[in-house]
Amino acid sequence: MLYLLIIIGLVIVAVLLWKSYGSRPAATTPQRGMGPDDDPEFLWRIDREVHRRKADGPDSSPSE
Repeated sequence: MLYLLIIIGLVIVAVLLWKSYGSRPAATTPQRGMGPDDDPEFLWRIDREVHRRKADGPDSSPSE
């Protein structure tokens, strides 16, 4: 009976040590698609267009 308790105790200790020091999956953020409002190049082009329109003046509108 004593041997059974020792074996159970060793198994519990081994599992706890493995959980605390064992291999862990790398903590990575899931890759998701980048929307246009997150794209730095898109934001730069929009900002450039806004500044260009301000420099042209309020009465200039795009010709169609």
